[in-house]
Parts: sequence; C-alpha cells; structure tokens
Amino acid sequence: MRISVYVPFLVSALLTLPAPRLARRLAPRPAAWALACVALVTAAGWTGSLALLAFTGVAQIPQVAAEGHWSVRALRAEDPVHLTVAAGGALLLAVSLVLLAVTAVRHVRQVAGARRECARLPGDTELAVLDDDAPLAFALAGAPGRIVVSRGMLRCLDDDERGALLAHERAHLHAGHHHFQTLWRLTAAVNPLLRPLADAGAFVLERWADEEAAARVGDRTVVARAVGRAALAAAGVSRPSVLAATGGVVPQRVRALLAPPPTRRTLPFVAGALLLTLCSVSLVDAASDSDEMVDSAKRVRCAAHDAATGPTAVTTDHRHRRHDFCRGYRDRDEHQGPHA
Repeated sequence: MRISVYVPFLVSALLTLPAPRLARRLAPRPAAWALACVALVTAAGWTGSLALLAFTGVAQIPQVAAEGHWSVRALRAEDPVHLTVAAGGALLLAVSLVLLAVTAVRHVRQVAGARRECARLPGDTELAVLDDDAPLAFALAGAPGRIVVSRGMLRCLDDDERGALLAHERAHLHAGHHHFQTLWRLTAAVNPLLRPLADAGAFVLERWADEEAAARVGDRTVVARAVGRAALAAAGVSRPSVLAATGGVVPQRVRALLAPPPTRRTLPFVAGALLLTLCSVSLVDAASDSDEMVDSAKRVRCAAHDAATGPTAVTTDHRHRRHDFCRGYRDRDEHQGPHA
C-alpha cells in the first residue's frame, strides 16, 4: 500500500486536467461516455483510497484494535502511512461523503420539482408550448419528459429552424442526457478535481444534441442558424437549470456545426482506458495490501496471546472471545496456509 494507494489521486489529476479540452475536440457522443467513465472510476478510486488511508489511522486506535483482535504495534510497524496522512484522508473522506449527501438531496428535490412541472404543463404530448413572450426552449426530464418551448421563441425562428430546435431538445430526452448530468454532479461532489470535467460534460451534451439534430434535419447550417438565433433571442433571459439549446459555449457550437462532422479518434480513448485500468488495479492492490497487513497484525496478537496463556488454554474471563478468535485463526491457517 506504500505507492498503490496514492495512484488513484495521480490518475485523477492526469485524466481530469486534459479531459475537458480533449472532450471539446472529439466526437460528442463517445466523448460523453468517456467523461462518464472517467468520472465514475476516478471518483470510486478517490473514495477508496481515502477510505484505505483513513482505515490505517482508525485501526491504530486501541479500542478498535481490541475489537478487531490485531496488534497495534505490529500494524504501526507494517503500515508506512503516517498518522497525519491518515487523519487527513479521514477528514477528506468525511467532507466528500457530506458533499455527496447534500448534492444527492438537492438532485432528488430537482427531480421531484421537474416531475411536478411536467404535470402542470398544458396538454399530454411530448411538446408543450407556453403562452409566454420570453424566448424559452428546454428539455424537462420527467415521467415522461417534455419539450418546453415558448411562443416567444417560436416567433424568433423560421419553420426549418423550429424543426432543428425541436430535434435538438428531443435528442436530449431520448438519449437520457439528464442521467449524464446527474453522474457528473455527484462525482464532482465526491472528488473536487472532477468539477472542470462536469462543466466540459455539459458542453459535450449540447454538442451531442446538435449533431443528432443535424443528422435528423439533414442540414448542419440550419441547426447552426437555429442555435445562434435561439441564443441571441434568449440572451439575458433567466431559465431553469435544465438542458437547453441555448446552453454551453454557443460560438464554439456554431463553429463545430459549420465544419464537417467530427471524426472518431481512438488514441485518446485508449490512453484514458489504460489510465482507468491502472487506477482500478492500484486500488485493488492497495486493498489487498491492507488486508494482508491486518492479517499479519492479527497473527502477532494471537502469537502473543498464545505465549501468555498457551494455545489450548481455556479462559473464562473477558479474554474468552480473544481466545476463541485466535483458535479459529490457527485452524484456518492450518487448513489454508498462513497467507490465505
């Protein structure tokens, strides 16, 4: 656990720092899935490493060691993690879990609010047109989701641009982009290094919807024009925190639509996959080292107990549980070997 426990932190930095810039240059659909995998694996690695660091400190508390039947002295001799580092890991883990809980509660409230909004919208079809002069257009996830467009927005666009706008919002709903947003928000709450990645993910989702709309309409210029006009019309208008055609960095989206469709590149995905594999393997290796360290400390404790009472002694005092545990541990070693 000397090095492997820190590898997930390094991988988080190596992946999350260049990932936002790379994601903007790659095909949006695979880029979104790649960002989701990066967020999930690095958040799990971050949390697991912090938990292992925290355990090395908690395990050295005498009361905890007594309940676990291991030797504190042997644990300190085998574990290279300083108590200050372990305490820092425990503090960061606690903060991460609290932020995760707060973010999850907020998300549940937002989902409940979205469902209430869907229930209040006029009509029962996928498209809901609001009698409002303010230019609004967004996808509202719910059960089922709805596409919300105001009359003010429809008046700003011609027929072709309206079709492109609706195709964009429909792509958000049908591809389940709100699930990607949820994953990035939760993982960014756990691992602060993932916050830039979550911002890049929002842009990638808009680009994904742009490309889906262009494929459905058959004219990238029309979609670019619809995105640009919708963004200009909605400038300065407050809108709910939802997926909208006017979201993201609009000039970059328009330039991408006016250019040829993006080509798929394999090298960034292969490099990212290798780093994610390294993160997972390192975490498993650190967990295995921690388990072996505790096993060794338990054997030292049992050896000291046997030296004091004898391996077959029968105790009737408060050490009875420890005696039974050591006897079971010896029986396991006899059948499976000392490192089973």
